[in-house]
Amino acid sequence: MQKARTTERKRNRGFEETHQSLIETAVRLLSEKGVEALSVSALAREAGINRTTVYYHFPSREAMIEAVKEWSSLQLARGMDAGSSRFDRMAGINRFVLANPELIKLWIDDFIAPGDIRDRYPRWDDLVTGMAKRLAAAHPGEEVDAEVYSVMLLASAIIGPRILQNSVATDADPAAISERFMAEHRRQLRRDGIIEDRKSTRL
Repeated sequence: MQKARTTERKRNRGFEETHQSLIETAVRLLSEKGVEALSVSALAREAGINRTTVYYHFPSREAMIEAVKEWSSLQLARGMDAGSSRFDRMAGINRFVLANPELIKLWIDDFIAPGDIRDRYPRWDDLVTGMAKRLAAAHPGEEVDAEVYSVMLLASAIIGPRILQNSVATDADPAAISERFMAEHRRQLRRDGIIEDRKSTRL
């Protein structure tokens, strides 16, 4: 009985490792060649395995794309992790957005489609609640919509760096884009009373 459980654990671990590797390969393929190039056959060639194995993990191209979207959502959800400073979180989102333009295009379509944001960001309510407290403390007596404010911050972090890179500062490298974007973001949050001074960056 114990041997059977050990074998099952090894089998499950092998499946999960292969599954994760295939998702990461699909992300790389999508980033390099665009979503049109993403297919079960292309993924099999890129990963160096047969199509039957890929179909075992993803029964269709649509399922594979959905897995890629879920993976990107998890990466972006790190921006909601309260265990690090807001600027570390936002900078992480900026870097991810700039490094994965094709993936972000795919994800944005999902982001603006109907559906509960909590399915993509389980900590969304915590983020809004925390933001509401800080905005209320910074602007007593003033009615501030913390949900809209949080949406504006998230949309800015995801879409803003791409606009800056593609349409405004087209010759700048991604590190410079991220640095400029975060400097202005810091100034905005300081102005709004979300951070108290130049040294306080935790939210």
